[in-house]
Amino acid sequence: MNFLRGVMGGPSAGPQPSGADTIQKLCDRVASSTLLDDRRDAVRALKSLSKKYRLEVGIQAMEHLIHVLQTDRSDSEIIGYALDTLYNVISNDLEEEEQEENSAKQVDDLGSQFTEIFIKQQENVTLLLTLVEEFDFHVRWPGVKLLTSLLKQQGPQVQQIILVSPMGVSRLMDLLADSREVIRNDGVLLLQQLTKSNAAIQKIVAFENAFERLLDIITEEGNSDGGIVVEDCLLLLQNLLKNNNSNQNFFKEGSYIQRMKPWFEVGDDNCGWSAQKVTNLHLMLQLVRVLVSPTNPPGATSSCQKAMFHCGLLQQLCTILMATGVPADILTETINTVSEVIRGCQTNQDYFASVNAPSNPPRPAIVVLLMSMVNERQPFVLRCAVLYCFQCFLYKNQKGQGEIVSTLLPSTIDGNSVSAGQLLCGGLFSTDSLSNWCAAVALAHALQENATLKEQLLRVQLATSIGNPPVSLLQQCTNILSQGSKVQTRVGLLMLLCTWLSNCSIAVTHFLHNPANVPFLTGQIAENLGEEEQLVQGLCALLLGISIYYNDNSLENYRKEKLKQLIEKRIGRENFVEKLGFISKHELYSRAAQKPQPSFSSPDHMMFDHEFTKLVKELEGVISKAIYKSSEEDKKEEEVKKTLEQHDNIVTHYKKVIREQDQELEELKQRVNTLTSQNEQLQATVTQQVSQIQQHKDQYNLLKVQLGKDTQHHNSHGDTFQMNGIQTEEVSKLKEELEEWKNKHELLQGQLKEKDSVIEKLNSSQLEMGTTEQFSQTSKFGGLEHNNELQKELEMLRSQIQLQSAEISKLQMENQKLQVMNTTADPMLGDTGATAATSSELEGRLEQEIKELKSEVKALSEEKESLKQHLDSSSSTVAILQDEKSKLQREVAESKKEQDDLLVLLADQDQKISALKIKLKDLGVPVEDEDDTESGDQGDEDEDGDEEEQD
Repeated sequence: MNFLRGVMGGPSAGPQPSGADTIQKLCDRVASSTLLDDRRDAVRALKSLSKKYRLEVGIQAMEHLIHVLQTDRSDSEIIGYALDTLYNVISNDLEEEEQEENSAKQVDDLGSQFTEIFIKQQENVTLLLTLVEEFDFHVRWPGVKLLTSLLKQQGPQVQQIILVSPMGVSRLMDLLADSREVIRNDGVLLLQQLTKSNAAIQKIVAFENAFERLLDIITEEGNSDGGIVVEDCLLLLQNLLKNNNSNQNFFKEGSYIQRMKPWFEVGDDNCGWSAQKVTNLHLMLQLVRVLVSPTNPPGATSSCQKAMFHCGLLQQLCTILMATGVPADILTETINTVSEVIRGCQTNQDYFASVNAPSNPPRPAIVVLLMSMVNERQPFVLRCAVLYCFQCFLYKNQKGQGEIVSTLLPSTIDGNSVSAGQLLCGGLFSTDSLSNWCAAVALAHALQENATLKEQLLRVQLATSIGNPPVSLLQQCTNILSQGSKVQTRVGLLMLLCTWLSNCSIAVTHFLHNPANVPFLTGQIAENLGEEEQLVQGLCALLLGISIYYNDNSLENYRKEKLKQLIEKRIGRENFVEKLGFISKHELYSRAAQKPQPSFSSPDHMMFDHEFTKLVKELEGVISKAIYKSSEEDKKEEEVKKTLEQHDNIVTHYKKVIREQDQELEELKQRVNTLTSQNEQLQATVTQQVSQIQQHKDQYNLLKVQLGKDTQHHNSHGDTFQMNGIQTEEVSKLKEELEEWKNKHELLQGQLKEKDSVIEKLNSSQLEMGTTEQFSQTSKFGGLEHNNELQKELEMLRSQIQLQSAEISKLQMENQKLQVMNTTADPMLGDTGATAATSSELEGRLEQEIKELKSEVKALSEEKESLKQHLDSSSSTVAILQDEKSKLQREVAESKKEQDDLLVLLADQDQKISALKIKLKDLGVPVEDEDDTESGDQGDEDEDGDEEEQD
């Protein structure tokens, strides 16, 4: 601190040191001091002197400051002082007092020179990029400002250094995510300078998610109601998108167009527009125009136009267009924006045609805009914007052209409301020359490349005054031309007539039918007028040339040859071509040819239309050639044209046939592919269903096995029950057998009772035999025999009784056994009944599913058969085409064979001719030889012949 007091001007008795001496001492202190505090104080002193003594500090201290940045990075305070000092030295943002002392040129030179010294060593820029990464506010913020100043002074060089630096651009993109608004806002300014005119850096920044971050910042700041931060973000977006097709496509594919719609929700109360809001909305409209500019590739422009319609952006712009209280410059820019959003896009053009102004009764927006265009009290730029909007509405829009022309035709004129056609006619014949020009150009765009409407417009009749017959629109235009109106009016009418007559022979015939038109044109061209009239002369020459080039010779007095002779006599061919060249040599013609939008510095410069410059470029050369052609050349040219037209018609016919055949082949191929895919799908479906059927069968079998196991478990007490799906039948059989055994048992009981009664009878007979002994003695022999027989019979009966008793006991045991079985079977019948019901239900479901699957398989097989039939029919068609191709190939082969046969015949004839020539020469008849070789051979043969004669 004592050092600073001595250096910075503390009270002392000696002479005060100069600024340069002080700076030199400070620099020595920075370089030689070992204490960080002393170096920090010295750098802070240099910072305070850097604005007043910018040159001295820059020359003496820059190297020392850079060294501080390299060596003292641990101390953020000294780094911040050093960066601020370098910024003061390099930046040209000086105070007003300093600007008064130094001229602006000298200031610019100083900043550029110091920047060049700093970036001479690329390591300095890389070091600065590293410091910008620091989070410390006192390091990051001055680093951002210094880097921005370097880019302002030496943009391309610094851009290249950052581009080759590893992750250089990505480091700077992190500034947008900084929570401190000061650094974030200055980061936006830095990226503005970084992305200027460098497509490579623009792409890197875009792919580093810049669109998302910038749109978030705009939303956070309040969209169009935001402050200058919104303006800076919009300028950066313009840098990224303008003339960069890759970024435009990325912006569209990222659905960022949809996020632009809230920008234009300005609300119903449009009072009190601040200057910043006007600026923001103006930049937003310009950003929309960047995406749909006519200079962009047509495909990219078309996709952006469609996206703007689908997201509602076009509808929002039309709302602003029809709103009240909108500032004039915003309204003008909105009209221009809507123009380019609808240009060449049929969907957007149809929507714009349906927009109505909020009036009573509602009027179409086109009519309201045309009212402004033909109103001379409206601002000039607004009228130009409306004309551009009308041109864009009609560009490649035959439907819109027809609607405009139809409002002029007698059958569609509505006397209760103002139409677009009536406004155009009113402007065409107004006393305001600018209205005349705008209406003529607008009507010419309604006829652009539409021969049908050019013919229909010939029907338009105008009532010029009360009591006079109506005059055609074409005649009225030529009448105004001949009245010698203003140059701007005549140029507009001549452009309309040239557009109307070009490529329309009927319109040329109507024009030439008026006998005053050709003399007027030749008179205008032949005169030697001033520079202002040269443009009118050139357009008159173009109109007369169109009348010759598109003349169908239907009028005898105005045939092509007679018109050429008239030019030769009254004007001269060379003079005519020279006057025709006045158009393309005019300065205003070159300006209009650059871009479609009519942009003129003043109404006096409003002379040429962009589309008309294309017509001049197309016709100037062919008209010049047509003037020099003779009648014979014209006839030959017409014959050639007819031949070419016939040839073109034939070629077109065959092209059409080939195109149709190609379409049929493509359709057949598509059908074959479709049928094949359907067949594959059906096959897959059948396979899937077969697998499902198999799965159901497996499940069914599994259920049967499970039910069988359950039955065996329930029948562990008896062997006669088998649970196999038919248990009820076996139970009934067992009941029947049980009843049968009961009947047998009762029968045997009856037989047993009969035998017992027989035995009792025998016993009683034996008792009777004992009481009658006398009888037995007298009949001894007979009684013995009878007794023996009775004994035998008794033994037999006893044995039978024993057998029957054994059988009865056996039957009683079986009866008891059956009764036990019957009692055990009764409770089991309930369980088996439930199981049987479940099993029968499953069987019913399975049978029903099997039936349904069989019916589906049957339907699929039928559909497969029909597909096979379609495939066979397409295959037969392909086979027919292949047969035709093979026929053509055979014809080609036959023609080649015929050519080969002809070549063989020619070769044989050549051999025969040569043989005949030899014979004639042998006979002494003179024959002309075709080459020297044959003559030499003939000489040898003559000598041989002489020798033979001598022999």
